[in-house]
Parts: sequence; C-alpha cells; structure tokens
Amino acid sequence: MSDTYLGTSWPLGSTITKRGVNFSVPAPNAYSVELLLFEDENDSTPKEIIQLTQNHKSGDYWHIEIKNLVAGCLYAYRVFNKEIIGSHNTDSGKILLDPCAREISGWSKFKRESSKKEPQDLSTCLKGVVSERNEFNLNDHPRPRHPWHKTIIYELHVGGFTKSYCSGLTDEKKGTFIGLIEKIPYLKDIGITTIELLPVFAFDTSDAPLGLENYWGYSPINWFTPHNGFISKDLNMSARDQFRDLVSNCHDNGIEVILDVVYNHTTEGSKDGPIISWKGFAEEIFYHKNEQNEFLDVTGCGNTIAANQPIVRKIILESMRCWAIELGVDGFRFDLGVALSRGKDLAPLDSPPIFEEIESDPLLSDLKLISEPWDCGGLYRLADFPAKRISTWNGHFRDDLRKFWKGDKDSTWALKDRLMGSPAIYKNNVSSVQSSLNFITSHDGFTLIDLVSFDKKHNLSNGENNRDGENHNNSWNHGIEGPSTNENLNSIRKRQQRNLLSGLLLSPGIPMLLMGDEVSRSQGGNNNTWCQNTSLGWMIWDKSQCDNELRIFIKQLIKIRSNLWKFFSPENNPILKSSLNDDENVFWIQWHGVKVNSPDWSSWSHTISYSVNESSNGSVVWLGLNAYDQSMKFELPKSTSNWMKVIDTTKLLSKDLKVEQMTEQKEIEIESRSLVLIVSKEYCEFLI
Repeated sequence: MSDTYLGTSWPLGSTITKRGVNFSVPAPNAYSVELLLFEDENDSTPKEIIQLTQNHKSGDYWHIEIKNLVAGCLYAYRVFNKEIIGSHNTDSGKILLDPCAREISGWSKFKRESSKKEPQDLSTCLKGVVSERNEFNLNDHPRPRHPWHKTIIYELHVGGFTKSYCSGLTDEKKGTFIGLIEKIPYLKDIGITTIELLPVFAFDTSDAPLGLENYWGYSPINWFTPHNGFISKDLNMSARDQFRDLVSNCHDNGIEVILDVVYNHTTEGSKDGPIISWKGFAEEIFYHKNEQNEFLDVTGCGNTIAANQPIVRKIILESMRCWAIELGVDGFRFDLGVALSRGKDLAPLDSPPIFEEIESDPLLSDLKLISEPWDCGGLYRLADFPAKRISTWNGHFRDDLRKFWKGDKDSTWALKDRLMGSPAIYKNNVSSVQSSLNFITSHDGFTLIDLVSFDKKHNLSNGENNRDGENHNNSWNHGIEGPSTNENLNSIRKRQQRNLLSGLLLSPGIPMLLMGDEVSRSQGGNNNTWCQNTSLGWMIWDKSQCDNELRIFIKQLIKIRSNLWKFFSPENNPILKSSLNDDENVFWIQWHGVKVNSPDWSSWSHTISYSVNESSNGSVVWLGLNAYDQSMKFELPKSTSNWMKVIDTTKLLSKDLKVEQMTEQKEIEIESRSLVLIVSKEYCEFLI
C-alpha cells in the first residue's frame, strides 16, 4: 500500500510534489471517490485502489497526496454520486478520466461505450498520466505580438495540412505537430502572421457515423491534452514537448499560434452518450439540464457546457492557462462561443461570468481572443457580443461579399459597410477594425474554388444522404456544376476568386484565409468535411494540381495590404473619417459610383467605388468594383499625382509586383466582374 497524505485541493489534476504526486478533482455531489493506479495503459485490473475519505474533501474537491509516485504514473477515478432523482447514471461506477489530466494513455484500445450500467473492460478505458507542468520558455521564444491591424490569420487542420503523400514529409511526421514545423517557411513566405489550428484538444475520432472518422476534432474528450493523433510516435518526445516545439518554431519565425477551442460541449453527448469524464464527476454541474433532468442542447452535439457554473469556469480558465502558460499559445478562438454566455435554462446573459473572468485574468491579458458569435440555439450576438476584448467572426462580411460578386440585388449598400470594417454593425468605428474578423471561407463550408464552382453541396460521402452541411451558401457555379474544361468558364472562376480575396485583404478588420484556398484546394463540392480524413480534407502539395499563380497573387496582395497600413496608420485611419475636416494631412473617404461623388445604392446596382483623399490635396487611393456582366467606365477623382494601376483582377500579380502607369486619368474601364485598385504615383512607392 502506498503512503498517503491528505493532499491539497489546488492545483487541479495531478501535480508532482517533493514527496510524490498530489491529486485533486471536483466531485461536489459524490459520497465516495476511488483513485485507481495502473501499471500499464492496457491493464484490465488496477495495481492499487485508494479509497478517499471525507477527510480528503475540501468544499467541492477531493484530493490526496501519494508518496513516491513520479511522472508517467497512470491513474483514473471511480466516483459514486449521491442519489439524484431521474439521473440515468447515478452510482454508475464507471472508470473516469481526470478532466484536468495533462496527458492521456490508453488510446490503442480505447472503446467508446454507451452510458448503460454494464460490466466495464478497464483495458479499454483512458487513463490520465502524471506529467510535468513546466512553463513555456517565452524568454527564448517570445510571443510575436502582431497588432490586430497587421494580423493575417490562416486557418488550418494540423493533421490534414501535411497528410498528403505529396507533402514531402516522412511517414512518421505526416499529420503531426512536428510535421507542421516543416511547413512554416511556406506560411511565412505567403505573409501569414498567425495560424489558427482546428481543435488540438484530445478528441474522440470514433464519434462519427459508422465507417467514418471524426476528423475536425469538435468532439473533445479533454481540454488539457494535445490530441494523440497529432503526435509523432517515433520521436523520444512527450506530446506536450512536441507541441511546445511547434510553438517555439512558430514564434522564432514571427508566427502566432491560436487554438480553436471547444468549451461549449463534449463528446459525452446526451443521456445515451458515453460516460468518460465530466458526466461521472457531476453531470448536473458540468452540463445544462432542465427540471426533468434532460440535457439541453444549443450546440447540435447533444449537450451544452454550463459555463455559468463556478466549477466549470474554474476548469475552463485552468485549461486556457495550461495552453498559454505551459504550452505557449498566443490566443484562442471559441467555437460557438456565445453558447458560453447562457445561464440557467439557457437564458442569454449580458454579463456572462466566464468572459468576465477571462478578460480580468492577468495571465491571459496579452492573448488574442476570438469567438463565433452564434450557437445552434439561434443566438447571434455580433454587435453586442457580451465581452469587450473578444473579436468575433463576422458572418455578414462573408455573406455580403459573396452576394455582391454573385450579382445579387440589394448588395451594394451592405458591401459599403463591409469594405470599411463593418462600423455600422459594431457601432464603433474605432473598435470595429479590431473587432471584426473578416473571412470569405472557413473549415465549415465550401472552399474558395468550390464556392465559385458549385451551386449546391455534394456531401453524399458523409453518409447522411446529403442532409448535413449548410444549404444557403451564396455560391455560384457560373453555368456548369463542378470542374470544367471550358477555358472561359475557368477564367471567370479564377477572376472571382481574386475578386473575393481582394475584397477580403483590402478591407479593414482582421482577415482570415482557409487552408489551401491560396492554391485552389477543392473538396469536390463537399461543404462539411468534418468526417473526411481523406484527400477531400487534406492540403494539396502536388504542384501540378496547385494554382500557384493564385498563391503568388495572395502573397502580393498581403504585401500591398501591409504596406497600405504603413501610411494609413491606425491613428490616422481613413475609415475613421467620413468627410473632410480642418486637420492637415488627414486621410478621409469619399464614395463614388461610375460618376465621381455619385454612389449608386439602388437595388439593381452592381458597382461601387471609393477614394481615399489626402486632406484637400486630392485622392491617393481609388478602389472600384464591377459585378455587372459587362464592362463599365468609371469617372476618376482628381489625384495628387498620376494614377498607377496596382491591382486588376482580370490579370495576375507578378512576382516582382509591377505596376502600370495610366495615361488617361479622367476615367477607367473596369471589365465585367472585376476589381481595380489604383494609387497615386507619389504613394505607390509605399506598396512595392
């Protein structure tokens, strides 16, 4: 028998001490808790069962310290809860994974089981692993700390980014954190400042239809542990150190790492789902439930985390600190984040305690925070998102740019606001530039090439008879569904991609690109590849299949955006000025249509243009968009010097970013469905 001490309730999880290891776990309604120690991850019998007494309970937490235990020790819990009328798993006696475990073992034989009270094979249960809690070395690998207005986000899937046979990586590195390191030069060359990783928390790959795999990872088993599938098994490095190595290399190359975190639900589902961790410790605390003890769901996944509960908030914040302080990440993107703002009976809270605690935590104060402003229960809080410091995915930006370039009616007025950073939505011209995360595509939906190649989703391979995935995509195939050999059609599609990307990267706000859009990665019209760990969901690296001209276009477009900001400083941002004022050297915006100072906001209009003017000296930048199916002539405002054409989406951008001097400065003809950016000669030097 091991020598034991009472231990302490803090820190949560398992912590190495001078004498051994301290264990602490929340189980507020338990009358009995057992700590099980294992010799091997596949053991069906624990080597020791330690009974915790009421002396080992402080408030809502059970704790114990065990002498002479070391890092690598395997453990689990068995919790017996007090009687709860109507509960389906009271006193289930299931083997439970520590919700705060930093490492997990037992993946090779893990089996997703139902919640029924049936004999449990302990060899198929996940076990926690006692591990170090060393802090990430921010002194040697400091955070890049890119300001929001200089941030370019690239959303990618760790596994899918390097899984392809053409990725050039060895088999042991493909689809891993270590493998991703080898692609940092590629991202850096494009101009990416920040990568946003789809879920890297340990997740349940078997939570999917028969024969398929939960690929995206929105099915968390634990909020503290790097996903086992992203770990290279041939390296003598722990999962945590492999992830640290990725972050260190990103920081050394000036790239930030943001995690897409799933705190709104877990893989345990509703009453028929498995009991793996949270349910067994206190399902009535961790999940929203009604008076009939039924699970409430606004996530589409069977359950909703009750972030209004103090214990739950404590664990969420502890998880964030783990990834930020111990593993070095630079920020978080909250999946269905507004679901965390729901209180009792799922009522929306104007001041949700979880966001108040996140924003007031000094250990998290230097991180970038982003959230989806919607959930599956119909809550959509964009302008009034209940947190001051959290930027939000701007779904209106995505929809309105798609509608305009598709040629929809009533699209120019909304586009006007999107091109300015959506100040009408965010109500505050200053903060909207850093509040609005702008995107055209994301993991959830069509890729960019599919957006201009398909009218409808094609998700039959997901095994749900094409019922899954969004039906309202604002996509357009331009006449033929799917890939085509028609050169004219393909030319229009390529131009539309450049139009959409130009609108994204020339608009104030925080732009986000989707993995592979820069090389026209297609998913064959599938707009919901959450269960496709196949070439459908992987990055393409075969140069013969990559649109390398588009990649160069994006690279140069990012460079133009970056350099534009050099003379449109945040303090002197033209978006903040709607008309001429008396200050000298102030940039301000003037709206036009095909005629100067005569914008057309009518229902049938498909053109829009604006100029950035330098005080009363004339215009220095002019942007024109033509979504008609024919060319249009635009009258130009007076420039401070000769106009230089920088971008014309009917053409490619060259590697050396050549610009074209215009001989006629009074008007310009813009081809059908194209965009043109011109800059006065004296300012053009800033862009190239």
